[in-house]
Amino acid sequence: MDDAEVTDEPTIFTRIIRGELPGRFVWREDDVVAFLTIAPIRPGHVLVVPVAQVDRWTDLDPGTWLRVCEVQHLLGRALQLAFEPTRVGSIIAGMEVPHCHVHLIPIDDERQLDFSLANPSTAADELDRSADRVRAALRELGDGGSVPAG
Repeated sequence: MDDAEVTDEPTIFTRIIRGELPGRFVWREDDVVAFLTIAPIRPGHVLVVPVAQVDRWTDLDPGTWLRVCEVQHLLGRALQLAFEPTRVGSIIAGMEVPHCHVHLIPIDDERQLDFSLANPSTAADELDRSADRVRAALRELGDGGSVPAG
């Protein structure tokens, strides 16, 4: 990876990954993490984020992108189990934070894949309950090795 592909200032995601800011992690490994967004579109809205601070997903090395996709798949299954939506939507937009990330959102209708529905006032206890449900579902599916304690 070229240095030009990595931004200099730590993004909010890098600061969360480093523990400088709080995060509700549901997955943590060396190359990829996942945590709940603080402004969910729907309960269970998770971000899958490579640890490497790379702005665009197309600039990630293929091995890291593959791992992001694998974790996305595991979390999609967990979200399906935990929230019982019709589908789990996946969005790569990257406009709000210059650090590659994938949004996974339990949905019952495609119209729910709308960032204008994000709720920045979601109560902390509601976010905690969602994170606990995702972690429990991952463990139930046998994918608990990278699931942090709540």
